[in-house]
Amino acid sequence: MARRREGRLVDLEVDILAAGMELQGDAGEFYGFALAKRIAERSDAAALTAHGTLYKALARLSERGLLESVWEDAAIGEAEGRPRRRLYRVTGAGELAYRTELEARRVVAAAPAKAAFA
Repeated sequence: MARRREGRLVDLEVDILAAGMELQGDAGEFYGFALAKRIAERSDAAALTAHGTLYKALARLSERGLLESVWEDAAIGEAEGRPRRRLYRVTGAGELAYRTELEARRVVAAAPAKAAFA
């Protein structure tokens, strides 16, 4: 498992924010299963992200103020014959954190490798 650097996002969190912004642009809000499917589509993954892992990451991002969430009206789920969903939105802080992380990764990738001396 990748170690978290202070103020940085791990790969799954970057994927969540990217896919969340896409879904949010399509529907205004998104829910966990739709997010897992979009992440799998984006990465050409054979399987969905494990739900326990996904929902823990969603909780971390919410605690940091990068996502906000509300429960869907129970009547909507009931009318569709399913449990209600927790709906998420990427906040302005989440968009900024995503862009900042992408820039930090771009800078690291562009930096010349240090030569190893024997």
